[in-house]
Amino acid sequence: MVFRPSKLVKRFATLRMPPPAVLVLFYLAFIIVGALLLWLPISHHGEIGLGEALFTSTSAVTVTGLVLADTGAAFTGFGQAVIAALIQLGGLGLMTFAVLLLGALGIPVGMPQRLILREDLNQTSLSNLTYLARIIFIIALVCEVIGAALLALVFVPEFGWHGIWQAVFHSISAFNNAGFALYPDSLSQWVGHPIVNIVIPVIFILGGLGFIVVGDIYQKRQWRKLTLHSKLMLLGTGILIAWGSIMFGLLEWTNPNTLGPLSTGEKLWASWFQGVTPRTAGFNTIDTGGMHDSTTMLTMTLMLVGGGSTSTAGGIKVTTLCVLLLATVAFFRRQTTLHAFGRSLGVDEVMKVLALTTISMLLVLTGIFVTLINHDGEFIDLAFEVTSAFGTVGLSRGTTGELDGIGRAIIMAMMFIGRVGPLAIGFFLATRSAPRVKYPAGQIYLG
Repeated sequence: MVFRPSKLVKRFATLRMPPPAVLVLFYLAFIIVGALLLWLPISHHGEIGLGEALFTSTSAVTVTGLVLADTGAAFTGFGQAVIAALIQLGGLGLMTFAVLLLGALGIPVGMPQRLILREDLNQTSLSNLTYLARIIFIIALVCEVIGAALLALVFVPEFGWHGIWQAVFHSISAFNNAGFALYPDSLSQWVGHPIVNIVIPVIFILGGLGFIVVGDIYQKRQWRKLTLHSKLMLLGTGILIAWGSIMFGLLEWTNPNTLGPLSTGEKLWASWFQGVTPRTAGFNTIDTGGMHDSTTMLTMTLMLVGGGSTSTAGGIKVTTLCVLLLATVAFFRRQTTLHAFGRSLGVDEVMKVLALTTISMLLVLTGIFVTLINHDGEFIDLAFEVTSAFGTVGLSRGTTGELDGIGRAIIMAMMFIGRVGPLAIGFFLATRSAPRVKYPAGQIYLG
């Protein structure tokens, strides 16, 4: 009997499940497989139980970066390779790899696969999805190879040939906005190193911009020819980076626990790095737990915003924030439509971002509330961990390791919802249904 891959595709097509549900099952399956692999004795040095393996696998697949153990010390080379593979699968999207594999086998990508791919890539159209999947893979490969080569210039002289693997691992982790590092203090050893402070942020900024934006820049190469989405993403990202870096420097300049002991040059590098990394990257070059409460709130805000659509980043997304601000301005100007860069946005876009933002805020507040019920710790620390988990950032103030089983389960749930939730929400936002019954207009008083 000869096995034909097309039979598998046909059987898959008979599933009567909505694409978001299938996507959730895919992510859950890879988390479980990853946890079992990380639990094997070959993956660790005898200090990782099933619970820790499951937490690490969830963090890797959701490209978050929160950990319960030092990744470099607790896991062997095989375990680190498993984590890197899970990061790559979770960051670029499981369906992206599935479509590429089907194409390599000569199997046509049918409608069920396209529907799931649409959810995984956060798209509203079914056109050019396979082309977009190839573009994503090429962009990721090029960025990660170049990043690893540049990082090797730092790690190889310091750690020998083992530095090549460290460069590859951190390049994969950075581009996918995962935040996993092989050192207990993340990248604090290189707080003032120009290469590390340039290469790592550039890689995760490119990953966080979104593949559509990077592809649009490569094709158009002129500002006026870029799409409205690309313009909003670039402008919003630039403003958030400048705001985060400047404010972090001003708030922490004399803090003895963060920037205070550093030289002026190191303070500038650290301010730049910490102003960018909350955009779901998760690396740090200073002690995050030593930040002032004001800086912690600034970081939490940036973590909630996140990066761009069709990117490796989490959060409510930069374009969502832009549309919210445009809607606010339009309201005070008594305008019925939103305008930006010579283009208009209708009520539908405003309704979508309101739904996404409202659900996201409710989920974060619920996560903080439930965590506080089960764990009596510092409010700001627990809120920071939950926000970091939902935004799939990975920055921590050291509270994650102190949580019990219930607390860790809440953090795992927040990481999973933060990664898969917006994709599922996007399905319902993209699905329209005409109302069968219309009611007379009513009036409520606001404000």
